[in-house]
Amino acid sequence: MMSSSLSDTEDQVSSAKACFHYIPSKTDTEQLAHHSYPESSFYVIKNAQQSSPFHSSTTTSISRTGNARTLFTVIPSVPQGPTTKNNASQQRLLIKGGRVVNDDASTLADVYIEDGIIKQLGLNLVVPNGTKTIDATGKLVMPGGIDTHTHFELPFMGTRSVDDFLTGTQAAVAGGTTTILDFVIPSKEQSLLEAYVQWRERADAKVCCDYGLHAAITTWNEQVAKDMEVLTKEKGINSFKVFMAYKGVFMLQDDEIFQVFAKCRELGGIAMVHAENGSVITELEKEMAQLGITGPEGHLLSRPEQLEAEATNRAITIAEQTRCPLYVVHVMSKTAADKVTAARLKGQVVFGEPIAASLGTDGSQYFNRCWRHAAAHVMSPPLRDDAATGPYLMDLLANGSLSATGTDHCTFNANQKALGKDDFRKIPNGVNGVEDRLAVIWTKGVETGKLDANQFVAVTSANAARIFNIYPRKGRIAVGSDGDCIIWDREAKKTISASTHHQACDFNIFEGMECRGLPVVTVVAGKVVYENGQLNTVQGSGKYLETTCFAEYVYQKLYKREELRDQHYKERKIEREPYTGEVVDITKPFVANNQKDQPTQSSGEPNAASAGFHNRPATRSGGRNLLDSSFTLSGDQWDDRNQRKSTRVQQPPGGQSKGLW
Repeated sequence: MMSSSLSDTEDQVSSAKACFHYIPSKTDTEQLAHHSYPESSFYVIKNAQQSSPFHSSTTTSISRTGNARTLFTVIPSVPQGPTTKNNASQQRLLIKGGRVVNDDASTLADVYIEDGIIKQLGLNLVVPNGTKTIDATGKLVMPGGIDTHTHFELPFMGTRSVDDFLTGTQAAVAGGTTTILDFVIPSKEQSLLEAYVQWRERADAKVCCDYGLHAAITTWNEQVAKDMEVLTKEKGINSFKVFMAYKGVFMLQDDEIFQVFAKCRELGGIAMVHAENGSVITELEKEMAQLGITGPEGHLLSRPEQLEAEATNRAITIAEQTRCPLYVVHVMSKTAADKVTAARLKGQVVFGEPIAASLGTDGSQYFNRCWRHAAAHVMSPPLRDDAATGPYLMDLLANGSLSATGTDHCTFNANQKALGKDDFRKIPNGVNGVEDRLAVIWTKGVETGKLDANQFVAVTSANAARIFNIYPRKGRIAVGSDGDCIIWDREAKKTISASTHHQACDFNIFEGMECRGLPVVTVVAGKVVYENGQLNTVQGSGKYLETTCFAEYVYQKLYKREELRDQHYKERKIEREPYTGEVVDITKPFVANNQKDQPTQSSGEPNAASAGFHNRPATRSGGRNLLDSSFTLSGDQWDDRNQRKSTRVQQPPGGQSKGLW
């Protein structure tokens, strides 16, 4: 989808003197698009069909005062003609000699892709002349990875993540990921729909692979509920995230979370949760500050894993009460993972998402004496200071207790992290991972014998495709599926380094990790976009991916369970005769039934029942019922004011105290 005008954000940040590069159109009806770099005050307005880099011979530079919107009139988008479609249909690709690996089976087969779709699968295929052929002998052909959790060019904590939808998706395809799912997160003054439009404007002109969107619910009211309906029914979003952390910014209260989950269930969506106890974290952060702990280690110390586990359990409980499927993002600790496992063992529809960071490194990095190194690892929930956490989470992926993997890719450079140089609470939260996820999981999972190749496909693409209802279009090598696949070399090796990665950040949390097993070719929509270390991406070539509601993989069990639940409650309903007695009038002072119309004693004292502290009525003679309590804090008896006759006791209990024996 091409944008027909400059976005409001780009217009506002343009400097008074901006540099514009313009590629002339051949005719006035040709579609125009734009791309901008607000930080450098550089704008481009170009022909939509122009895919090559700009050259000085074909562009003209103009420097004049004003903003983009006032300097140029952008021609509205025009539907592309048949010529463009015919040109695209000439792209044909044959992947020959490889072993096709899906989540459920592996087989030797060739893969023929045309028009971005897998058309044939098998041996000795007959394909048209002129088809590009790639030899995959001895290698694996797998579905492209699906990263369920990214934050590209996200405004957060006073700055913006450095990987935008261009560098982010370029890094993704370089690492074998061909689909990303990003998050629409509205600011305080934005509606959900306004934020959705903003995210589409940011992404459509830049993405190099297909992308989908989740939406975050950061406040709750009737308008948000209506916007959720529009997003699910008209905009192709079926998942909504709530935060139990970031108090005062994104965090919702339990009653609001309940209502969001109930709305998700009504719409057939999936509830997602960032599970931490934000209220307690805020108090622990203050405690760390009082102790003089201001460095990155304070981030970990103020977020013990018990708070992640408690919030995970609370979210699971709320989801159970609303009969809503739940997806727990970035599971970072053993105890939180155990809560997900326990719920799944009971049959609840809950999915857990460990990320590349929690599988590939640990929280000991927060205690590094280099502040920049320690700060680069700050994210929420934090990495856990337990080297056994990663292997434990990998085991749960292997046995199906955890379901899919993402990265929570949200990168900030050193000078941005330095916003918190004197206070860890101000360090922008986020780490890298979109390029390294597949290599890290293969190395930590398959190479250690915890996962086989089919399970690798399941946790990196197929399960995510099923959960978010884009299977088998994505996540599978099959006739009719999208031509998104990777050729994987099990023997290829590399050492991860910020000096060689394609991500825009200046630090890599997996720095120095030796990986074995890598993608050597990445294919997106039937086109080779990465081969032997070289990118060949086209900016804006990716498409927006609609995710529809009521995913069968998620909801099939819920339908029957809801039916059985309703039946169970109906069976427990008791048929009773209607109540016909008196109903208290709450507008009048309350008078107990046993205080009404009670006669007074001849002495003028109230009877025992009206004294205010007796439950049993007085005896027939008007005295206190000895079975009733007469205790008062003052020590008084209700009948203290009654005159009592003097009685000489001749024989007190126990006999006489004196006498002649």
